[in-house]
Amino acid sequence: MISNLFWIVPIAALTALLFAWIFYRSMKAQEEGTDKMKEIAAYVREGAMAYLKRQYSVVTKVFLILVVLLLILAYFGIQNPFVPVAFLTGGFFSGLCGFLGMKTATFASNRTAWAASKSLNQGLKVALRSGAVMGLVVVGFGLLDIALWFLILNGLVFTPENMAEGWKFAGLTFVHPGTTDHEKLIEITAVMLTFGMGASTQALFARVGGGIFTKAADVGADLVGKVEAGIPEDDPRNPATIADNVGDNVGDVAGMGADLYESYAGSILATAALGAALPGITGEMQVKSVIAPMLVSAIGIFLSIAGVYLVRTKESATPKALLRALLLGTGGSSALILVVLAVMAAADWITWGVFGAAVSGLLAGVIIGQSTEYYTSDGNKPTQGIAKQAQQGPATVIIEGMAVGMLSTWIPVITIVAGIIAAYGFAGGFSNFAMGVYGIGFAAVGMLSTLGITLATDAFGPIADNAGGNAEMSELPKEVRERTDALDGLGNTTAATGKGFAIGSAALTALALMSAYMEEVRLWLGRLIDKAPEGFKQIGDTLFYNSNIPQVHDGQVAVNITSATIRDFANAYDLSLFNPILLGGVFIGAMMAFLFSSMSMKAVGRAAGSMVEEVRRQFREIPGIMDGKGKPEYAKCVAISTAGAQKEMLVPSLMAIAVPVLVGVLFGVPGVIGLLAGGMSAGFVLASMLNNAGGAWDNAKKYIERGNYGGKKSEPHKASVVGDTVGDPFKDTSGPALNILIKLMSMVSVVLAGLTVAFSIFG
Repeated sequence: MISNLFWIVPIAALTALLFAWIFYRSMKAQEEGTDKMKEIAAYVREGAMAYLKRQYSVVTKVFLILVVLLLILAYFGIQNPFVPVAFLTGGFFSGLCGFLGMKTATFASNRTAWAASKSLNQGLKVALRSGAVMGLVVVGFGLLDIALWFLILNGLVFTPENMAEGWKFAGLTFVHPGTTDHEKLIEITAVMLTFGMGASTQALFARVGGGIFTKAADVGADLVGKVEAGIPEDDPRNPATIADNVGDNVGDVAGMGADLYESYAGSILATAALGAALPGITGEMQVKSVIAPMLVSAIGIFLSIAGVYLVRTKESATPKALLRALLLGTGGSSALILVVLAVMAAADWITWGVFGAAVSGLLAGVIIGQSTEYYTSDGNKPTQGIAKQAQQGPATVIIEGMAVGMLSTWIPVITIVAGIIAAYGFAGGFSNFAMGVYGIGFAAVGMLSTLGITLATDAFGPIADNAGGNAEMSELPKEVRERTDALDGLGNTTAATGKGFAIGSAALTALALMSAYMEEVRLWLGRLIDKAPEGFKQIGDTLFYNSNIPQVHDGQVAVNITSATIRDFANAYDLSLFNPILLGGVFIGAMMAFLFSSMSMKAVGRAAGSMVEEVRRQFREIPGIMDGKGKPEYAKCVAISTAGAQKEMLVPSLMAIAVPVLVGVLFGVPGVIGLLAGGMSAGFVLASMLNNAGGAWDNAKKYIERGNYGGKKSEPHKASVVGDTVGDPFKDTSGPALNILIKLMSMVSVVLAGLTVAFSIFG
C-alpha cells in the first residue's frame, strides 16, 4: 500500500514544471533589445538547434541498437523485460531536459544583455530565472519519471493476482509466480534503476559531444582571434564567435542538463533500491524506506523555487557580493531541507541515523563546493597566483594551473571520505552494513535534494556568457559588457561549484550503486537456483540455495540466497584485494578514467585544429574582415564544430558502455567490483583536478582582463589566454564527463548483472 504522503512526489514534480513554464514565459516577456541583438541571438539559436538535431539523430541510432540487444537478452531470460522500455524513457527525458534548457538559454541571452543595460540586478534576475527553467525542468521530469514508474509497476503490474500466479506476455516473464510483498518492492526498484542507464547514456553523449563542440569553437576563437589577431572576445569580426556562443549552449546547458538529470535520478533510484532490500524490514517500514528519498527530493523542489526568489543584488555589487547573493538562495534552501529531514525523522519516516547521514551529504556538498570556489575564484590567492605567473609567459601559467588543480583535490577527497564514513556510521553501518550503505545513498540524495536552485545557478553562467557576447557584437555601451562580465565571472565560479556537487554526488551514488549491484547479483543468482536441477548454485566454497539445504563437504558452507549478507557474497566471490581478478578490475577502472579523459581531450584538439585553420583561412581570404567591412562566414565554423563533435563523441561514449560488459563477461562479479571501485576513486580525483584547474585558468584570464598585470592585449593576457585554452577541455569536456562515466559504468553493471552472473568466464 502506498502512503498518502507519496502523492507529494508527483505534485512536487508537476509544480516544478509549472514554475519552469512561469519563468520561461517571464523571460520571453522581457525586451529583446535592438534589431542587431535579435539577429545575433537568432544565429546562435539556429546553430544550437541544428547541432542538437544532428546529435539526437546519432544518439537515436545508438539507442535503437542498444534496445535491440537488451530485448535479445530479455528474450533469453537473462534480462528483465522492462529494461528496454525503462532504458528508452530514461534517455528520452534526459534529452528532453537538455533541449528545453537550451531553448530557454538561446532566447534568454539577448534579453539578459538588454536587462543588464538597465541595471546589474535586472541582468542577474533575468539570467538566474532563465537558468531556473533548466533546474526545475531537470528535477521536475526526473521526479515525475520516477513517480510514474512506481505507480505503474506498483498498481498495474505487481497486482496481487499477478504476484500469485505470475504474468507472462509474448513469451517473456514480467512477474514471477509466488512473488511476496517484500520481493515486490525489490523487483520494482530494480526495474526503476534501469532507466538510469538510459539517462546516463544520453548524458554521456550530450556532455562529450557538447563539450567537444564548445571547446573546438572556443579554442579557435581564442587562439586566432585573441592571441594572433589581437581582437577582443566575442568580436563580430571573429568567424568563430557565433560557434563559440552556440557551444556555450550545447555544452554548458544541454549537456549539463542531461548530466545532472541522471545524477539526480540515479541517487534517488539507487537509495530506493537499497531501502527495498534492507534486511529485517517488511510492510510499512519497507515502503517508507523506498519512498523516503523521493519525498525528500520532492520537498527540495519547493525549497528550490523559494530559493530562486531570494536571489537579488545591488547595482554596485562586487563579485563577492554577487556570490553571496547566489549563496543566499542555495544556502537558504539547503538549511531548510535540514528542518524537513528532522521532521521526517521525528515522524519515523527515517531514522535519526539516516538524518545524520543526509546532513553528512549536505555538508560534504557544501564543503566541496566552497573549496572549488576558493581554488577557482579570481578573488582568492590560487587563481591570482596563476595570473601573476602570466607575467613570465604561457609555460608558467600552465605549470601553475596544473599545480593548483592537483593541490585542490585534497579537500574534496578528504571531505568525501569523511562524508562516506560519517553517513555509513550515522546510519548504523558499523553494526548493520545494509543500513550503512542506505545512509550513504541518502547522503547523495541530501546533497542533490535542492538541485533545482543549484542547477539554476549553474545554467545562469552560460546565459550570462552569451549575453556578454551579444552585447559585444551589438556594440552596446562599455558598462553593459562590464556588467555581463561580472555575471559571467560569477557564472564560472558557480559552474565550478556545481561541478563539485556533481562529482561529489557521483562518488556517493556510485557507492550506493555498487551495493545495488550486489542486490542484483542476489536476484539473478536466485533465478539461476530456481532453474538448477540440483537446487543450488555453487560459488567458490559457498552453496547458495532457496529452500532445500544442500549437502556440504569439507570447507563448504550452505547459505540461503534470501538471507545472504554482503559478507557471504564477499567470501563466495573472494572480493578482496588479494584476488588478482578484482585487483585487475581496479586497475582497469582507474585506466578508464585516464583513457576516457585522453580520448575526449584529443577529440577537442582535433576538432579545434580544424577550427583554427578555418578561422585563419577566413582572415586570410575574405577581404575587409579586420576593417569591419567584410562579413565572416559564421555558418562554416558552426558546421566544423558540429561535424567534429558528431564524429568524435561516439568512440569514448560507446567505450564507457562496452568495457563494463566485457569485464563482467570475462572476470565476473570480482572484476566488476574492482572496475567500479577503481573507476570511482580515480575518476573522482581526476575530475576534481580537471574541473578546478580549468576554472582557475579561466578566471585568471578574466582577472587580467579587468586591468591587472597590464589588462587586455598585454603579454600576460596572451599567456593567460593560452592557459584558458588548455583548461577549456579540462573543465568543460573531460572533467564533467567523468562523473557520468563512473555512474554509467555502475548503471551498465547493475542492468547487466544477469549476464555477468550467468556467463562470466574467469570470475
